Formats: sequence, C-alpha cells, structure tokens
Amino acid sequence: FGDDFMHISILLMEQIIQLFLMIFMGFLIVKAKLLNSEDSKILSIIVLYLIIPCVIINAFQVDYTPQTVKGLLIALAGSVMTQVILLIVVSILGRVFHLNEVEVASIYYSNSGNLIVPIVMFILGKEWVLYGWVFYSCVYMSVQLVFIWTHCKKIISRESTYDWRKIVLNINMISIAIGIVLFLTRIHLPEDINSTLSAVGGMIGPASMIVTGMLFAGMDFKQIFASKRVYFVTFLRLIVVPAIALVLIKFSYLASLSSNGPKIMLIVFLAIITPSASTVTQMCQVYGNDSQYASAINVVTTLLAIITMPLMVMLFQITI
Repeated sequence: FGDDFMHISILLMEQIIQLFLMIFMGFLIVKAKLLNSEDSKILSIIVLYLIIPCVIINAFQVDYTPQTVKGLLIALAGSVMTQVILLIVVSILGRVFHLNEVEVASIYYSNSGNLIVPIVMFILGKEWVLYGWVFYSCVYMSVQLVFIWTHCKKIISRESTYDWRKIVLNINMISIAIGIVLFLTRIHLPEDINSTLSAVGGMIGPASMIVTGMLFAGMDFKQIFASKRVYFVTFLRLIVVPAIALVLIKFSYLASLSSNGPKIMLIVFLAIITPSASTVTQMCQVYGNDSQYASAINVVTTLLAIITMPLMVMLFQITI
C-alpha cells in the first residue's frame, strides 16, 4: 500500500499543479486588465452548454458487449445508490450546521471530470483503454449531471419549484439521452465527428480552471484562507462524504456481482472523493449566486485533495 500511496500522491500532485497553472492563467488575464472577473461568465456558459455535452456523447462511444452492459448496470446502480443517499445525508448536514446553498452544493457535487481519468489510468494501467474504464466514470458523471440540472440548479438559482420542461430540454440532459441511444443501438459516429467531440470535450479542465482563476483575481485572499468555514466545508467534502460512500459501497455488495465489479466500484468511489465541482462555481455565475465563495472552496479542496485522495484509495483497497 505504501508504494501505491506514493505513486497516487505524486500523480495527483502533478495533475493538481497543472490545474493550478491553469487557474493562474485565468488569474493573470484579469490582473493584466485584459478581461474583468465578470467576463468569466461567458466561459462558464460555454463549459455548461457546449463542452460538457461533447464529453457526455463522446464517452458513450464504446463497443456494446455483454461485459460492457453488465459493467454499465453495476456502475449505474452504484452511482444512483451513492448519490441519492449522499444527497439525503448532505441535506441533513446542511440543516444541522446551517449550511447555505453554495456550501451544500460544494460538499455534495464532486469535480470528477477533471481528475478521475488520469487516476483511473494509473490504477488500472493500460486496461483503462482496452476495456473502456473511462466509460464507467462517465456513467457517474451522467447521473451527477441529472442532479446538477435538477437539485443544484434549483438551490443555486433559489427557484421555488422545478421547471421540468427546461430540465428535460436542457442540452446536457439531451446529450445523455443521445449518448445512451447511440450506445444501445451500437451506432458509432463518424471519426471526424467523434474526434471533434473528443477535442472539444478535452477543454473541460482548462476552461473550468481558467474560470476559477478569473474569479479568484477579484477575491480578498486573506479573507478566504482565514475563513474557518471554508475548511469545515472542505472537511465534509473530502473526509466525511467519502467515508460514508465507502460504507455504502462495502455493504451494497455491488463489487461482488462481476469479476470487474471491484474495479468498477473503485471508479465510482474515485468520482466521489474528488474536490468540489467547478460546475458549482459556473452555476453560481450563471444564476447570480456567490461564485467567488464557490471558487474559494474549489481551490482549497483541490489543494488538500493531494493528501486525502490517496488515503481514501488506500482505505478502499483495504476495505473492498
């Protein structure tokens, strides 16, 4: 376990250094007065309504086989189970500790899109390409997107009710439906289209981090890092939520349903233990909530994930 801990820690540090360099780029263009901090809203809209749909559709372009379908069902069951129960738990924590909507969303929603693929590549090796393991991580992301465009949108925008027409017709929800239909009907898009979707989807990390950096440029750093509240939210996001998820995975016995079950559930777990979602920051921008506070939580959780994520992976290996 010691070697794995060290390797995962180094890999995480490398990935997070890259993310922070991207954040710094966004920070610089605002400090150089090329753009204003508020201009990042345009980039947030591009991420939410263009880049993420490309990621979703491209992820479902895998071969339809009995093994893939069985893995899909296990990943789907694990994703729905953990996300539903964790939503209930986080909602209770929100009432107990008087958390606001930005804190609740930051604790519940994970930044799985930016960090999970390189971690899966390391832990599962070349098999991640051969067996399409990244597909299972996108199953979790797709389930999370349903919650993002229902629960998260409602609390961040402070809407009193759900507008189901807008939810169903949202481009992200449509993209999930298209991806599933293409997978089930075994339709593969032309190479040019697939390559384009992959290239645009690859922008999700840089674009999201540049938005965070642009927002960060307009913040009071001392106020952010001196706030005990940010560290409490970080503790809930990186320690409490993963610990509960590990217990759920252990006693669901989903990992025992297939020879690949442990690896599939590890991917689900990896998606849960990542830092707070940068999508929350973008949602706050688009719907007029406290995007700077959401960005601060994202930065602090990303930094401390270098320590917590390897520890959580070790616990998973020991427990499952």
